[in-house]
Amino acid sequence: MGSPSSRQPLGVLSLWRPTCNSQVGSGPWNLSASLGLPPAVVSLTPRGTPLPTLGRTEEAGMPCAVPVCSPEKSLLCWAPRAAWAPGSAPWSMEPFLRKRLAFLSFFWDKIWPAGAQDHSTPCFPGPAAHSELEIPASAFCSAPAPGQLFRAVDDFTARCADELSVRRGDRLYALREEDDCIFARRLSGRPSVGLVPIAYVAKAAPEMLSDQPWYFSGISRTQAQQLLLSPANAPGAFLIRPSESSQGDYSLSVRTQVKVRHYRISTAADGSLYLQKGRRFPSLEQLLTYYQTHWKPLQNPLLQPCVSQEPPTQDAWERPRSEFTLQRKLGEGYFGEVWEGLWLSSVPVAIKVIKSADMKLTDLAQEIQALKSLRHQRLIQLHAVCSAGEPVYIVTELMRKGNLQAFLGSPEGRALSPPVLLGFACQVAEGMSYLEERRIVHRDLAARNVLVGDDLACKVADFGLARLLKDDVYSPSSGSKIPVKWTAPEAANYRVYSQKSDVWSFGVLLYEVFTYGQCPYEGLSNRETLQRIARGYRLPRPAACPAEAYVLMLGCWKGSPEERPAFAELQEKLGLMHRRLQPALT
Repeated sequence: MGSPSSRQPLGVLSLWRPTCNSQVGSGPWNLSASLGLPPAVVSLTPRGTPLPTLGRTEEAGMPCAVPVCSPEKSLLCWAPRAAWAPGSAPWSMEPFLRKRLAFLSFFWDKIWPAGAQDHSTPCFPGPAAHSELEIPASAFCSAPAPGQLFRAVDDFTARCADELSVRRGDRLYALREEDDCIFARRLSGRPSVGLVPIAYVAKAAPEMLSDQPWYFSGISRTQAQQLLLSPANAPGAFLIRPSESSQGDYSLSVRTQVKVRHYRISTAADGSLYLQKGRRFPSLEQLLTYYQTHWKPLQNPLLQPCVSQEPPTQDAWERPRSEFTLQRKLGEGYFGEVWEGLWLSSVPVAIKVIKSADMKLTDLAQEIQALKSLRHQRLIQLHAVCSAGEPVYIVTELMRKGNLQAFLGSPEGRALSPPVLLGFACQVAEGMSYLEERRIVHRDLAARNVLVGDDLACKVADFGLARLLKDDVYSPSSGSKIPVKWTAPEAANYRVYSQKSDVWSFGVLLYEVFTYGQCPYEGLSNRETLQRIARGYRLPRPAACPAEAYVLMLGCWKGSPEERPAFAELQEKLGLMHRRLQPALT
């Protein structure tokens, strides 16, 4: 290992991390086994005791020993260079130490800095370094820098111990980037580290609070109370604002029947957020999503974002009606007429002209606020609204092939193969899975409310608008105006809508897709349809429908809502089916 005279002191490390009342009785044997080193070469040093000085051999220029923290985190072990296999270099332990002892990432980055050109020599502090190297708290729990945030764009399953499994949407903090991978710490779900192929991730921007309808940046506690208690807001309205008393924290303000409650949202050292100390979230959006479902600790549900009292002209979404030109009527539905038009005489758009006689216009502002926050490649994108005066315009992107039901019945649609039809189903399931995650109930899912683009991309439209119809319009007693043949029994009979009633409608949509737009329950009236369903009748399997897909359809039509699958499960199973069917039939 080299004589003492050949060693050049490089610094002393003492561990100041709090102890967890662990015992040292297990001895070097168990510790060395957990680290994969022979017991003879592992020595234990009690917490707080300065470690031996790091040395460097003159002939090799390599460190004589590497410090390693024990699993109890109250001890350090000292693994001499001689412990390594013959011919191995000390820096070959980098992946091992980074994976086993990820909480010391700050220290490993000092030894093996990311992006260094020469990795053959570890970068220990030089002689001019301080006599004692302290590991700051940020090494164990630091907030990620904006340039190091990534988001998983697809599911990835680890193939070896060095890799990290991620699911689509997971937020990651890149500790370093390599040629075709990133070594990252997962911020969503259970914390862990590992390698993820770069093809499965994309750089993500920090959460843009200004885009959220529930975030109010420039108001005080008193102003929040006045806003939430205004006539435009009902019990259950909420907003989030920066905390006045604690810089860096936030306040959640919720309207009850007669007053406003305020809750502190604290920011932890690692950048996560919490209302309750035992439950942390990587973003305000995920925190809100959780407490919209589990609202009992707040004593009041979070129903809708607070409606601002600012004049509509100050809202970037609100545009004057004069900016839009109606050109060609595309269709008519429960919510009004749909037109192809131009925005500022140049941008093609779809314009929905709302029937004010049938709509609860007092609720429209709240619904539009919710629509603004929904952004997904499988949902129709909202561009603008004209809500000042009548008629109300809802302006969205234009899908030139029209709705899916009409497209499937066209000559072009009838020429499509079953794998393409299954691809349509996968796209709709993906959009509905996104709405399900945010607890948005569509209420009118059908092929007529799915739009098709030039590239055969499908996007779900009209989500949430059904609840704005007046009660006497959208009810079984109104006859043909309720889409009974697409509606779950509990919704058609008792107006009980949920994600599971949307799943029933999705099963009917699958029937439409595989029959090339055929009307379900053809020849039956609405009343006869409900009676047949109550007696156990279900739509038959279409000729173009794979047997596996029909099994999923029957699952969507379970009588008990709790027995129906979730959209996330449907998306996964349809995706697997599509990948198997594609090479077999093309």
